[in-house]
Amino acid sequence: MKSPHYNDNVFINCPFDSYYKPLFDAMVFAVHDCGFIARCALEEGDASQVRIDKIYSIIEDCRYGIHDISRTELDETSQLPRFNMPLELGIFLGAKRFGIEEQERKKCLVMDTEPYRYQKFISDISGQDIFVHNNNPEEVVKVVRNWLGTASEREAIPGGGIIWRRYQSFLNDLPQVVQRLRLEVEDLEYFNDYIFAVAEWLNGQSNSEL
Repeated sequence: MKSPHYNDNVFINCPFDSYYKPLFDAMVFAVHDCGFIARCALEEGDASQVRIDKIYSIIEDCRYGIHDISRTELDETSQLPRFNMPLELGIFLGAKRFGIEEQERKKCLVMDTEPYRYQKFISDISGQDIFVHNNNPEEVVKVVRNWLGTASEREAIPGGGIIWRRYQSFLNDLPQVVQRLRLEVEDLEYFNDYIFAVAEWLNGQSNSEL
């Protein structure tokens, strides 16, 4: 059954470590400030459900997908690369190719740190437009904003520069936001609490403009 928010849901497929977190937090804020809903594997806490099944379900619920394939470094412990991001990109592309009705309307953004680097480790996606963020959160915001505006053809989406400045204001206001929500800043390490804080701040901005 299609999610009632299918056309607003954006699946985010990226690293979830501390190094990437500044980019991830900026990306999630940009998605919501553009009027969409960020979804990712971190939102699900059901230990009885197999992780890959959670990802299948979330991807099925999302018309849009943002995939960052930049993490190619070896894991410090295993000395092996992590293939989660390419795998989830493949699942998303497979859902678009072999799905029916709404699934065929899926659109995705693929990002890397620099141009053409992806051709050395995932050449099968050559021919697709790959967008570059240079490990810069501001660039992530602008890339995400421009892509969502083009892919959705929605009007009145704020410009990338405006969203970036609003994100800086959000970060500055975070102590007051979490206090209203009866949370601590540390709680925002949890995806659902972070989404809650973003929504609270954006709702406050909307009300102040009335």
